[in-house]
Amino acid sequence: MSFQVFGMPVSRGIAIGRAVLVASSRVDVAHYFIDETRVDAEITRLRSARDAVANELAALKRELPVEAPAELSALLDVHLMLLHDEALTGATKHWIRERHYNAEWALSAQLEVLARQFDEMEDEYLRERKADLEQVVERLLRAMKRGPAVSYAPAPGVSARDFAGADPLVLVANDIAPADMLQFKRSVFIGFVTDVGGKTSHTAIVARSMDIPAVVGAREASRLIRQDDWVVIDGDAGIVIVDPSPVVLEEYRFRQRQRDLKRERLSRLRHMAAVTLDGEAVELLANIELPADASVALEAGAAGIGLFRSEFLFMNRGGDLPGEDEQFEAYRSAVEAMKGLPVTIRTVDIGADKPLERLSASELRHEHALNPALGLRAIRWSLSEPGMFRQQLRAILRASAYGKVRILIPMVAHLSEVQHTFEALARAKQQLKEAGRSFADVEVGGMIEVPAAALMLPAFLRRFDFVSIGTNDLIQYTLAIDRADEAVAHLYDPWHPAVLQLLARAIAQSRAIGKHVSVCGEMAGDPAFSEVLLAMGLRSFSMHPSQIASIKEKVLQTDTQRWGTWLERVLDADDPERACRIAKAACETNTEAARRLSA
Repeated sequence: MSFQVFGMPVSRGIAIGRAVLVASSRVDVAHYFIDETRVDAEITRLRSARDAVANELAALKRELPVEAPAELSALLDVHLMLLHDEALTGATKHWIRERHYNAEWALSAQLEVLARQFDEMEDEYLRERKADLEQVVERLLRAMKRGPAVSYAPAPGVSARDFAGADPLVLVANDIAPADMLQFKRSVFIGFVTDVGGKTSHTAIVARSMDIPAVVGAREASRLIRQDDWVVIDGDAGIVIVDPSPVVLEEYRFRQRQRDLKRERLSRLRHMAAVTLDGEAVELLANIELPADASVALEAGAAGIGLFRSEFLFMNRGGDLPGEDEQFEAYRSAVEAMKGLPVTIRTVDIGADKPLERLSASELRHEHALNPALGLRAIRWSLSEPGMFRQQLRAILRASAYGKVRILIPMVAHLSEVQHTFEALARAKQQLKEAGRSFADVEVGGMIEVPAAALMLPAFLRRFDFVSIGTNDLIQYTLAIDRADEAVAHLYDPWHPAVLQLLARAIAQSRAIGKHVSVCGEMAGDPAFSEVLLAMGLRSFSMHPSQIASIKEKVLQTDTQRWGTWLERVLDADDPERACRIAKAACETNTEAARRLSA
């Protein structure tokens, strides 16, 4: 039966494929694809975990006190029976062999299948046995976690055809952790659907970076959609269609073809200079997560890297943070790949929605913080771990010997943080000199992403060589909206007058004293804001490589001089809806004027 699920459109386009569910679990589960050569080893891991849990349960049963209720012994017998049931472990092996899931993911996938079967049982007693099944699976997951460490590297060179025959795959989950997204980014999925999240949740950001459709905040999607269901993701309207009719399917396939034609047309702009109709040169930079992304950015026509999110080098490592040499090799790889173009490396921005397995020497964890977004994150964490921070600074400095490198400091709010950062940088330089390591002079900039920094910008500009405005967090902190919380996601609005006024003032103040200013948040890659930002005076945009072509098209069509009076009206608007309407009217008017001039 066909049905629809509604959510928030966060990455445009149409995706059609079979559903792959990532079930939520009370135990952290890694999700990644394995290489064909590792299938047998993964099944062995599963078997070893099963044997370990069987021994645990048998030991518990032997050690039951004489006076223990008979029900306890019977319960352990039930757990042992479930553990050895072919419907659990046998079917889990199928996921490993056929889909190349890692053992933990395969086990979670099979739990999802069986849990649905229990839910559909008429007998209440049998339905309640689902809890026993969940407990057994959690024991298995914990046993695998205790077992020998395994590499979380995904299978290289995989394609959707490797795991689902000719059928493409779409990912459906309650939520996707940043660490998992790092794996899925290099994998086979053509679309994402999550129950939770907002327009700037990590799932949304990564989906846009991959240029694949995504719908978030779809509430019950992961419960309603089953493994291998045919799914249409409408990333334009925020609709997920399950088991679509042939007529609906053909309509969406037609829309897919139209989008492919548009993408091909935009690709022709790659080698064109980004210059407005009135002759203003605009710098279009790329945001990247990993060194391998640098070549993608160059291929997309980026004028450099405006944001290298170094924290992704720290994820999926079980708390084993990368050393100086490992970081240096990663940074150098990105710098060399850009062939002399500038690379801006942001120091580690850990915390809030990007926790590590281990945040500090004292085992401080993200989930223990009352409010992670307001806690020990970004530059605060770096300064609390001076050894780690100097290590990263040394690695970045060493990479500067191979090309133009800039250092970007995240989430500055206090001048004392700036002072301590420069002291750490000076110490790192001294250590490199003493070790005989070469490095070049680097510019140091700060991210403007909290209202305090935006309001104190002149003081920060006197100390930094450049600034980059991180609109994702700036909006979040200005409006007091958790950008990953679908319950309030509708209130997260870049058109809010307070946000626009902070942006306009920050850009004007930076340009007034000749300091380079860029926007590296999601607004930079959204064509709806291109003309407004250009009118504010912004001449440097940093975005995901996949977005560069569409933003370049907007730049080429914009006459910034015609926007003067329109910008005043946008900034004077007293509510987001009115600001958005005025901006759209301005775009339509100026586009029509540009057409007349060209004709």
